[in-house]
Amino acid sequence: MSASSSSSAIPQQGFADRLTRWARSLSGKGEEEQPTPERRVRAGTAASREITRRRKLYDDIGDFLFAHDLDLTPVNFSVAFDYLTGANIGIEKAVKAVMMERGQVSNGWVETVIAEQRADEITPEALAAMLDRVEESLTLFTGLMHESRSSAKDYGAALQEQAKDLASGGDTETVLTRLVNMTRSMVEKTRQVETQLRDNQKQTQALKSSLESARKAAEHDFLTGLPNRRAFEGALREELSLAREQGEPLAIAFCDIDHFKTINDAHGHDTGDRVLKFVAGLLTRISNDRCHVARHGGEEFVMLFRGKTAAEACVLVDQMRQDLADRSLVNRANGEKMEQVTFSGGVADVLEYEHPRAALRAADRALYLAKEHGRNRVYLATDVD
Repeated sequence: MSASSSSSAIPQQGFADRLTRWARSLSGKGEEEQPTPERRVRAGTAASREITRRRKLYDDIGDFLFAHDLDLTPVNFSVAFDYLTGANIGIEKAVKAVMMERGQVSNGWVETVIAEQRADEITPEALAAMLDRVEESLTLFTGLMHESRSSAKDYGAALQEQAKDLASGGDTETVLTRLVNMTRSMVEKTRQVETQLRDNQKQTQALKSSLESARKAAEHDFLTGLPNRRAFEGALREELSLAREQGEPLAIAFCDIDHFKTINDAHGHDTGDRVLKFVAGLLTRISNDRCHVARHGGEEFVMLFRGKTAAEACVLVDQMRQDLADRSLVNRANGEKMEQVTFSGGVADVLEYEHPRAALRAADRALYLAKEHGRNRVYLATDVD
């Protein structure tokens, strides 16, 4: 009894092994080999070399950033990586050219080069092309879903017909054969549709990511990270509509850094860029879903206050002006104390004007008067000025 059981177990075990090997061959995995000691040594050596390579690259990137006094930002890390590894030929050539010409790379230069590259990549034509591809993807998705529903409906109708044949005493074997063939066909169609849907989903996700990146790049200032003029105009339209619907006040303000050209001339454009970013960060502190701050261009910023009268907004902007004027800024390049950095501002009530552009012009006129009357002050626009 035991001998018989033992002899029957051997073929079963062999069949199980063959079945396992067959499954692995179908999955593309094949037999799993146990690594030999020599292979483990080679793998360990390769891993060690990779770690050494990565550490050296990390050190080289750090040396590059500190040698050129570049800020520790993702953009600067990316440029250093592209230059040192040759991952981006355009960046590599541009860095070599500026080093030949000036001997050093600056934060401003990096931002300018990256902005130019992104401007080339994100054009209205490129956005239109991406939108067209999204539309095509959605059309394909709709078609696939319609095809899937039609197939399921046809399959259900065919099953009902075969069930009727069985109920009426038809040839059972023939009916079962038809059912098997129909089911195989339905399974194959379902697999095809699922594969197409997965591919379509991946393409749509990639397009969605590209569109989101394009939208952010198109509506944000690369230097300060603030929304740009284009984004602000959209926010102005939305906030104006909300203010009118809810009966809330809406005020707009322009702020312009005083004597900014003098800062650039005395301390360099890199320091000027840092001043811009510092002022942007200062103004952003009071921003929220009812207060929008954007870089309007150059050294000028624009702010929008929903729920604040022009007088109340004027007080807030003046507090920020005083905060900046009281600070003692230092030129990080040489450690020297900088002259007082200030800004002037102009504020207007958006709802007092027929068109928001008229309110913008009024705030701009108030800013101009603040500049004319000595700078480092905030003026409130009125209907008479």
